[in-house]
Amino acid sequence: MSRFAVVNLLEVEDSVGDRAPGIQGRFGRKHLDSRDLGISHFRYEANLRSPMAHSHREQEEAYVVVAGSGRVLLDDEVLDLRQWDVVRVAPEVVRAFEAGPGGLEIIAIGGPKPADGDGVMGTATWPDDA
Repeated sequence: MSRFAVVNLLEVEDSVGDRAPGIQGRFGRKHLDSRDLGISHFRYEANLRSPMAHSHREQEEAYVVVAGSGRVLLDDEVLDLRQWDVVRVAPEVVRAFEAGPGGLEIIAIGGPKPADGDGVMGTATWPDDA
């Protein structure tokens, strides 16, 4: 592992692609050659509500809203988000995002990642979907 690294997240390839139309995701961990930190950039198109959610078995995460606004689903609670809000999420909490009218851009910061990964994917159950 190198002593330092500089990576422009907007130059990292979009890893989401066609799996989630309207969402771009750029994962910086491998490009930073980091053992303990995961830094990712996500961009959601205006008014897009993620139908997918996820949690983790071990990783705690924090999300920083760097542009736009929206909402975050945390288990069964929905919170409004605005630029420069930071949301810390315990591993077991199921989370998903919804962009506001100007879109939503977030930086996700994660802790050490187990060698075999620890993400648990699921379907987002937004309370007003019922």
